Amino acid sequence: MELFWWLFAIVLFAIGLIGTVVPILPGTTIILAGAVIHRMMLGPEKSIGWPTIGVLVLLTLATYALDFLGSYFGAKYFGATKWGTFGAIIGALIGLFFGIIGLFVGPVIGAITGEFVAGKRMIAAGKAGWGSLLGNLAGMIGKLVIALAMITIFLMTVPSPLK
Repeated sequence: MELFWWLFAIVLFAIGLIGTVVPILPGTTIILAGAVIHRMMLGPEKSIGWPTIGVLVLLTLATYALDFLGSYFGAKYFGATKWGTFGAIIGALIGLFFGIIGLFVGPVIGAITGEFVAGKRMIAAGKAGWGSLLGNLAGMIGKLVIALAMITIFLMTVPSPLK
């Protein structure tokens, strides 16, 4: 039965890694669920401890912060006003309801709209939108790195099943 729970956790880890680049799936949440289920089914002597789960929870929360702040900081870096950065965040939130395309296009449209509200011209608004898109992509890469770190932490702290 122990082998089944190991395979179950590994499958959830793989789905979670896919979910970090495919925005439909909550990638790091799935990885966290795999670790918690492994712990609950195998017990503390054959799985990870609660401090490790605490670290995994914090890393999961960090990825959600990256989701929303990536487009904000990207737009800000490319010279967006506070209206443009606020628009990027609102666009990211609205984009959540429109699938993969919405997650990429929402912050861009939000940043551009915010810049127009602030009275900026098309070029300045376009730069803010471009920055928002690049920030989103950087956030996605950051989430992938964190997801890989979560799996590595799990594998380094769990006792070997081969003993």
